[in-house]
This record gives sequence, C-alpha cells and structure tokens, in this order.
Amino acid sequence: MKDRTQELRTAKDSDDDDDVTVTVDRDRFMDEFFEQVEEIRGFIDKISENVEEVKRKHSAILASPNPDEKTKEELEELMSDIKKTANKVRSKLKSIEQSIEQEEGLNRSSADLRIRKTQHSTLSRKFVEVMSEYNSTQSDYRERCKGRIQRQLEITGRTTTSEELEDMLESGNPAIFASGIIMDSSISKQALSEIETRHSEIIKLENSIRELHDMFMDMAMLVESQGEMIDRIEYNVEHSVDYVERAVSDTKKAVKYQSKARRVSSPNSAQTMFPMYPSVITDTPQLCLYPTSPKSAVPHCNHQAHSRSSPSPVSPPDSPALGRHHSPRQA
Repeated sequence: MKDRTQELRTAKDSDDDDDVTVTVDRDRFMDEFFEQVEEIRGFIDKISENVEEVKRKHSAILASPNPDEKTKEELEELMSDIKKTANKVRSKLKSIEQSIEQEEGLNRSSADLRIRKTQHSTLSRKFVEVMSEYNSTQSDYRERCKGRIQRQLEITGRTTTSEELEDMLESGNPAIFASGIIMDSSISKQALSEIETRHSEIIKLENSIRELHDMFMDMAMLVESQGEMIDRIEYNVEHSVDYVERAVSDTKKAVKYQSKARRVSSPNSAQTMFPMYPSVITDTPQLCLYPTSPKSAVPHCNHQAHSRSSPSPVSPPDSPALGRHHSPRQA
C-alpha cells in the first residue's frame, strides 16, 4: 500500500498559501479603497473651503461700485478650481459606483462590498451638499447683483419690474440697459457703468451654473436613489448606540448581583449559619443542624468519624444534657 501522507501535506500547504494570498489581496484592495476615500474626502473639503472664500469675494465685489480687477480675477480662479475639483470627485465616485455594480451583477455579497457601498453613499451625499451650497451661493449673488442693477436703473430715472429686468438680463445685450437713459450727468454715467459691471458678473455666473448643472443633477439623482439605504444605515447606527448602552447597564447589574451572590455563598457565611461543635465521644468536628421547630432543641449532627459505641444525641455546649452523660459501666 502506497503512503500518500506527504502528498496530502503538500496539498494542504498549497491550500493554506492560496487562502493567505486571497486574504492579503483583499486587505490590500480595501487599503487602497480607503486611501481613495480619504482623497475624495479631501477634495470635498477643499471645495467647501473655496465656496466660503467665494462668498467673501462676492461680498467684497458688491461692496464696491467698481471692484478692482484683482478681486474679480481671484474670484474667477476660485470658480475654476471648484469646477476642476468637482469633476475629479465626480469621476472617482463614478468609478467606485461602477465597481460596485459589477460585483452586484455577479451576485457577490460580502462585508467589504457593504462597506464600499456605505462609503460611496456617504461621500456622494456630502459632495451634493457642498455643491448645493455652492449653487445656492451663486444664485444668491445673482439676485444681489440683480438688485443692484435695479437700484441703479432707478437712479437714472428708469423704473422696471422684476420680470422686465429678468427679460433684460436674459437678452445678454448690455446696450439694452442704456436705452432710455439720458447721459447728461455724471451720476447717470456712473450708474450705467455699474449696471454693465453687474450684468457682466451675472453672465459669468450663469455660465458657471450652466456648466455645473448637468454634473449636479446627476449626483443629486444618485443621492436621491441612495436616500433610502442611507436612512436605513443611520437608523441602524442610532439603534446600535441604544443597544450598547442597554448592554452596559445590564452588565453592571450582572456584576452587582454576582458580587452579592459571592458574599452569601462565602465560607464565613456558611460557618455562621451552621456552627461546628466537637463530638463528645470522638472529639471530631461535626456539622450540627438545629431544627427550626421549637419542639425539639436537640440538633441533628453529621458525624465525620466512626465512634467506638452508638452515639447519643449531641446537645449544644450550654445544654444541661452534657452533665447527664454516663459511661456504659455505670449503666
């Protein structure tokens, strides 16, 4: 009979190596994934910081009738940087989404896949929140520019409604604002100059909003489709905290009860409840159990050693029965 023990050992070692390889590859893949998550999170934080800086630039430009070119250039650079960074984030989130869909198409379900889906959903929601804030900032700036144009038109003696002004802005022709304005005073010329400046800012804003609109709507729809799953995750996290707090409370109670049980079952307690008395005949310690009934005062003793003769009932040390004990010879 051929001994195949060595072959089995070799096959087992090979299987172990395969398991280790798969585990290492999976761990390396998740490490790379989390590095990518941190990179995306950094990009989103950068966009958020730039949005706050854009707000400050908007306020500076609106505070001056004729803002300097440097401030306007810095604003354009910020807007361009936000656009580039947002495109990077969108591309990376799309890549993660595609890899998740591929694994789902193969009916694969694992803890790693659930982690990736959760991270992707969280990053997508955060990205949409930041871009929503940016879009709101742009819209607010447009309304403020529109209000300044309307006030400058009133200074020149031309009154317009909000709808009429909106039509003028949508025309894209700055010359339309000079129509009907008498240019015979420096005030009118200054007002028209500011109108043209604000109109130019509005055109830039509209172009920026239009460029980001498709990307924003795409990500917003993605987050909306993931909303149910994200809400479910948040629900589970909140209830997990409740379960942990309840478990801690139950553990404290268990420790308290266990401590009480140990005090009750300690040797000192047992000796106090059931005292030890020496045997009259054998001088061997015995465990004496006193009856609870008041009719009988004689305890029942459990002898631990063989006596030389039949023992008589043993009484407590202070019992007068000890004084009436007689030897067999006298009997």
